Amino acid sequence: MKPQSLCIFFLLHFFALLCTAASEHEAPGTGGTIVFTTLGRSNYAWDIYTLPTSDPPSPSNELRVTDGESVNFNGHFPSTSPSSVLSLLHNRSLIRTPGPLAPPPLQLVYVTERNGMPNIYYDALYYGAPGSTRSRSALEVPVRLQAPLLGLEESKNRVSMKDRPSLSGENLIYVSTHEDPGEPRTSWAAVYSTHLGTGLTRRLTPSGIADFSPAVSPSGVWTAVASYGKEGWAGEVEELSTDIYVFLTRDGTHRVKVVEHGGWPCWVDDSTLYFHRRSEDQWISVYKATFPKDKPVSTESVTIQRVTPPGLHAFTPATSPGNHKFIAVATRRPNSSFRHIELFDTVKNEFIELTRHVSPTTHHLNPFISPDSARVGYHKCRGESNGAKATQLLLENVKSPVPNLSLFRMYGSFPSFSPAGDRIAYVDFPGVYVVNRDGSNLRQVFHLNAFGSAWDPVRKGIVYTSAGPEFSSVSTEVDIVSINVDDVEQSNYKRLTIDGKNNAFPSPSPDGKRIVFRSGRSGHKNLYIMDAIEGETSWIERLTDGPWTDTMCNWSPDGEWIAFSSDRHDPGSGSFELYMIHPNGTGLRRLLRSGSSGRVNHPSFRPDGKLLVFTTDYGGISAEPISNPHHYQPYGEIFTMKLDGSDLKRLTHNSYEDGTPTWAPLYINPVDVEWPRKGECAFEDCHWLNEMPGRGIKLVGPWGLAKPQCGVF
Repeated sequence: MKPQSLCIFFLLHFFALLCTAASEHEAPGTGGTIVFTTLGRSNYAWDIYTLPTSDPPSPSNELRVTDGESVNFNGHFPSTSPSSVLSLLHNRSLIRTPGPLAPPPLQLVYVTERNGMPNIYYDALYYGAPGSTRSRSALEVPVRLQAPLLGLEESKNRVSMKDRPSLSGENLIYVSTHEDPGEPRTSWAAVYSTHLGTGLTRRLTPSGIADFSPAVSPSGVWTAVASYGKEGWAGEVEELSTDIYVFLTRDGTHRVKVVEHGGWPCWVDDSTLYFHRRSEDQWISVYKATFPKDKPVSTESVTIQRVTPPGLHAFTPATSPGNHKFIAVATRRPNSSFRHIELFDTVKNEFIELTRHVSPTTHHLNPFISPDSARVGYHKCRGESNGAKATQLLLENVKSPVPNLSLFRMYGSFPSFSPAGDRIAYVDFPGVYVVNRDGSNLRQVFHLNAFGSAWDPVRKGIVYTSAGPEFSSVSTEVDIVSINVDDVEQSNYKRLTIDGKNNAFPSPSPDGKRIVFRSGRSGHKNLYIMDAIEGETSWIERLTDGPWTDTMCNWSPDGEWIAFSSDRHDPGSGSFELYMIHPNGTGLRRLLRSGSSGRVNHPSFRPDGKLLVFTTDYGGISAEPISNPHHYQPYGEIFTMKLDGSDLKRLTHNSYEDGTPTWAPLYINPVDVEWPRKGECAFEDCHWLNEMPGRGIKLVGPWGLAKPQCGVF
C-alpha cells in the first residue's frame, strides 16, 4: 500500500505541459528535440531515509521518508513548526491536515528532480495518525503532506539547479544556478533566500562570486558557505580549494572569510562550526572552527581544531543546535568500498557506525541531524521492497528553458537517431544497442567495446561507430566500423579503417558518400575524410594537420561545415574549444572560447543546420564533488549557439556530468518514455576516495576503478 499523499502542485506545472504538448512530427517554431547523456544519472533511484541516533541501528528502525518518486536527496529537518510552514505556502487552502489529534509530524525539506526539473519540496509525515494502529506496518504508511517550496516565478521563470536547502524562520535558504555571471568557466552557483509567503527572493552571494553548501546558524542570523571568493574555480574535479565564508542571512552583508581551505560547513551554535578538508596526511577529515568572543572574526582569530582522526576519510559533517556531544559524518574506511554514515562522539573521540549495520553494501550520502538530535537522515538507493518503481526510463523529460525545445536525458551514451527518427542507437559499454523510440525492440547490434554512434543518412539501417578502447593514446587500436543493424546473422559489421591508429568519432556527409573522423595515424589526432562504403581502402584524405588534437567531429546537414573540438589554440593543455571548417579544408574559425583550460566537446548540428548543441564546462562547477557519486568530470552542461558564435544558451542545470548531446530529426513531446528494462539503482562512489593515504591501498569497488579523467576520448 502506498503512502497517502495530499499533494500541492502549482498550476503553472499543468499549464506548462499543455503549452509544450505538440505533434511529434512537427517541430513547433524553430525548437526541436535534444537528447543527451548524464553519466550514471539514469541509475540513480534515491530516497531519503532516517535512523534514530540513540537506538542500535537495524533495518527495522530505518524509515524511508521520501515517496519513491524520481530522485530525492540533500535533506534538512526544519525546526519551524508545521503550522507555520503550511500557513506560508501558496494555495494553502488546498491543504487538509490530519487534524488536531494527530501527533507531531516528521518534517523534511529536500531536493527532488521530479517533473523534469530540480526543485525543493517540503514533506510532513504523520506517523500513527488517528484511525491507524501503532503497528510496524502502520508506521510505514504515514499521512503525507507535500508541497513544492519554489516555483519558476522565484527564479524569474528560469530553470536552474537547486541544492543544500534549509528553512530558517519564514525563509528558504538554498543554492540556485539561475543567474549567468557572464564569464566563461565561472560557476553560476549562488545562495538565495526566498520568503515562503511572498516569494520574494534575494541573492545573498555577491555578484561575480560562487558559493556552495550553505548552512544557517541555529539563531538564523548567520550563514556559512564554501566559496572560492574572487579567485574562482581552477578546474578541480576532486576536493575543491574553497574557503569558508560567513555572512548575515538577512541580506548577505558583513561577509568575512573565517577558514582557509574547507568545505561543507555546519553549525553547532553561532560561534562554532564544523567543516571538512584534506589534511596534510592526505586523509579527508572533519575540523572544528571556534570564533572568538572578544575580537573581530577572521582567519587569524578563529581557532581550528582537527576532530576526526587519520586512518579513514570523514566528510560532509552534520550537526544539530547546541549538541556538543556528537556529529554525523560520511566515511570511507580502508576495509570498505562503500560510503557509510557514522556518528562521531566528540567527547569520547570515537565513531559509532550506523548504516553499515542496516545496508552494508550500499552507499549513503550527506547526513543531516534533526533539531532535537534524535534522528540522522541521509539518502541512498531505494529497493523494490520499499515501494520503488522497477521500470527504468529510456528517455527522461528534462524541463527546457527554451520554448518549443524538448530535452531528454537518455539511458546510455552517444545516442543518435535514425533518419526517420523512429530508432535510437547508443553505447552501453561494451557494445552498441538499437531501440525503438517508444522503448520497444531493444537489441544489441555490436558486441565489442565501442564509443560513438552515427546513422547513415541514405543507406537504411547502417550505423557507424568506433571499435576499441576509449580514453586511449594516438597509437591504440581503434577503428571505424559500419554496422548493419538489421542483419540478424550478427556478421553485421565492416571495418572501414585498417591502420588501427585511434580512428574514432565517425560522422557521415548528408549524401552518405563520405565520413569525417579523427585519427592518430600521424602521431597526432587530426581529422580525415574517407569513403563511407568501402572505407580507406577506396580513398582517404587528410582534412587537418598539426601537432594538436582535433576530435569529436560532426558534419552539417547542408554539407557545408564540419564542427569539431580542438586544443589547437594550446596543444596538450587539456583545453578544448569549438571550431568549424569546410570539408575542403578552408574557412577554419573558432566559435567559442571556453576560458582558461576550459572544454567544449561533442558538437552536433540541429537538423536545419542553424544551431549547434554541445557540452561544456562554460558554467563551471555547481556543487562540491564529494557530495555526489563519482563523475569523471563533475561538471559539464548542455549549451547551444548559432554558427556565428552568438546566442549562447545554457540548457541543463545540475551537478552531474552531461554529455554526448544529439538532435532528433523531429520534435518529441516532453513526456517520459519508459521501456521494459528493469530499473536498478547503482552508482560508484568518488574514485579518488578509494585511495587510502600511507597504506598503498586503492580499493576496487564493485564497478572497478576510474577511467582517466581526460575529457576527450
